[in-house]
Amino acid sequence: MSTRFSRAVVTGGAGFLGSHLCEQLLRRGTGVMCLDNFLTGTPANISHLIGEPRFRLIKCDVTNFVHVPGPVDLVLHLASAASPADYLRLPIETLKVGSLGTLHALGLATEKGARFVLASTSEVYGDPQQHPQGESYWGNVNPVGPRSVYDEAKRYAEALTTAYRLSRGTDTAIVRIFNTYGPRMRPDDGRAIPTFIRQALAGEPLSVTGDGSQTRSVCYVDDTIRGILALAESDEPGPVNIGGPQELPVAELAATVLEVSGVPGSVRHIARPVDDPRVRRPDITLARELLNWEPQVQLRDGLARTIAWFRSQLCGADIGTYRPNKRAAYPDMAPSGT
Repeated sequence: MSTRFSRAVVTGGAGFLGSHLCEQLLRRGTGVMCLDNFLTGTPANISHLIGEPRFRLIKCDVTNFVHVPGPVDLVLHLASAASPADYLRLPIETLKVGSLGTLHALGLATEKGARFVLASTSEVYGDPQQHPQGESYWGNVNPVGPRSVYDEAKRYAEALTTAYRLSRGTDTAIVRIFNTYGPRMRPDDGRAIPTFIRQALAGEPLSVTGDGSQTRSVCYVDDTIRGILALAESDEPGPVNIGGPQELPVAELAATVLEVSGVPGSVRHIARPVDDPRVRRPDITLARELLNWEPQVQLRDGLARTIAWFRSQLCGADIGTYRPNKRAAYPDMAPSGT
């Protein structure tokens, strides 16, 4: 599939979603400049792209001024900690990348006359009182709770993106991404699916928070990336929900991981985190109508692919402590500011 974009900048491009996005853009013929400070991402995620003539990796922090030489016609802003384990560990950094990082990415898009896509999140809905969650719902977020550093950073980023569209004429779009899973997730990132897979492969009981009745809707990474790029290719401003509309309890998700992995296992119940959402399911009517998008990969198929990747990565490693090498050096990695 071809694309109308010649050259894209992807902030957070060495992260889980960002690396898949860089890969798909290259496949569609778009040159990619990947910006990342490797705070939660890793060069290992994009090492297979090093040497590709249309790909450039720049180590930089987008909370500082961002300069990219040459033409750019698409800016995809994905830079942010995305899992509770990361943003609770990095609260100030998460708020800074949602505010200053978004400001700088929007400034770059405005300067270049590029389309700008903000990767927002279903967490803007908080612990929702409307179910399923449609884009017109304003959310139920605790502004001083532990999750607020992520929730409010993304809500601010949406407000800033809208302000640039209305006051500066920047061509912007907002995608609200629901729970996504797939290869290149960190085993230790704290989210349900990688945690369940890591524990299953290590022969440990799966940690289900609370009684497991809280629900999630998950989407395989390939489908999420298709949705993000469909919005980028459109003229729609959003926000548009991209996620799997099939809802299931977390306890059922854990059981499915065990079944698909073929590993005999058990479950242990632990305390639920503060402000953990009780329900989560996107209304994807807009995505279907405006973008002709809906998920295609079934849960068991997606889990099978993800488990196979985890097995390949964890073979011979200490599963409980495994993390990719963040200090790997690559000859094409340029320093910040070039």
